[in-house]
Amino acid sequence: MRFTSEQRLDDGVVERAFTLDEIPGFLWTPSSAPAPVPLILLGHPPLGLDRMYPRLVARARSAVAGGFAAATIELPGSGDRPRLAGAEQARADLRRAMKAGEPVSDEIIDALVLPLVDRAVPEWQAALDALLSLPGIGGPVGYSGGVISIGIRLAVVEPRIVAAGLFAGSFVPRTMFEEARQVTIPLHVLLQWDDEGNDRQAALDLFDAFGSKEKTLHANMGGHTGVPQFAGEDAAGFFARHLR
Repeated sequence: MRFTSEQRLDDGVVERAFTLDEIPGFLWTPSSAPAPVPLILLGHPPLGLDRMYPRLVARARSAVAGGFAAATIELPGSGDRPRLAGAEQARADLRRAMKAGEPVSDEIIDALVLPLVDRAVPEWQAALDALLSLPGIGGPVGYSGGVISIGIRLAVVEPRIVAAGLFAGSFVPRTMFEEARQVTIPLHVLLQWDDEGNDRQAALDLFDAFGSKEKTLHANMGGHTGVPQFAGEDAAGFFARHLR
């Protein structure tokens, strides 16, 4: 991990940009802490860190205010990273189906999501290795937001992640439902009831499939961008219970 810049934000948050094997990322930490702090990995959709930065830094500030460090990395095929083979065609097929009001086929969803999950999860694990080796950062670790299929896979294969807050809003391959049954960590799942880009019933079926004994579904009225402020406060309380 190589840090490329550092700045102190106005609320006592230190933001450092880094690269890890040429993958860009950000780390946000408290300017001072009496002991190593837990870590929250901030997931996001594959739209590029530049585009997602305002929302990511807002989430990071909230995490640091709660006594955590927060970090994120650029997803495969996003930003300036090489595009994933077939992803652009899958996105075009997805847009065409949604514009025509047609069902989105399993083939489109698989082509769009599964290669991303297969590439992204080992990169998140490598980032976690590097982040936990830094002074001032310790366990436990949580995962928050992003592509829900990435969160599912991480929850299954990464034992250092002990709790996850997931956003129900991305298309989920059928094979991920089988993986969801293997998830056992506490879950906090946010669902926007009128999300125009989400299959509500599929989101409910996925929640039902999770194997976790502790899983909570927070459903709010409104579309994808209408998440109420108190939803973030509820998520912060969830991580406070499980990471501290």
